[in-house]
Amino acid sequence: MGGSGLIGSSLLSELRRSDQISEVLLVARKASGISDPKIRELILNFDELDMHADELKADIIFSCLGTTRKNTPDEVLYRKIDLEYPIKMLEIGLKNGVKQFHIVTSIGADAYSSNSYLRLKGELENRLKSMGVPSLHIYQPSFLKGKRYEKRYAEMFLNILTAITDPLLIGTLKKYRSIKAETVAKAMLNQSLKDLKGTFTYPSIQIPNLL
Repeated sequence: MGGSGLIGSSLLSELRRSDQISEVLLVARKASGISDPKIRELILNFDELDMHADELKADIIFSCLGTTRKNTPDEVLYRKIDLEYPIKMLEIGLKNGVKQFHIVTSIGADAYSSNSYLRLKGELENRLKSMGVPSLHIYQPSFLKGKRYEKRYAEMFLNILTAITDPLLIGTLKKYRSIKAETVAKAMLNQSLKDLKGTFTYPSIQIPNLL
């Protein structure tokens, strides 16, 4: 899920190139336009995931789903995208025998944070941890660098700014350095190819070590 986003599109490219991934089921609201025999697309309304439960079968689920307040000002829909849809996908996956669940949240995710974004991500992490996934992997990137399909001028400015500020973030502040979306995507694929059991959380500073 979330194959059109910054990390999701990079991950999709990695999955397409990997000889160890036999097929990719891309779950989305709109067709991607990708022509690849390895890719199978399931276009749906995410509110109707239960109706497609028989089609949502896989060994591994990757969730890069997420939105912004700007793109989704409606509070109910925002919560659905960032929390309810990933949880529902995992519920269906567990019934269908999924072995691994990999998800992108955020650095600083905390269910008790005063920041609503970080609080929601923290709630998501806690809910997922309670669901009994055989192999759960949570990636907590800091500010993401990469080329988006949509233009976000504030992020374009921040991409330039991080080139200056990243070297200044040392010691305990080093964990806030920006990270390439491609790095996160490669780490997600690498971890999925290992026979790991349990729950694993990867703060941004640790993600490059997974390559």
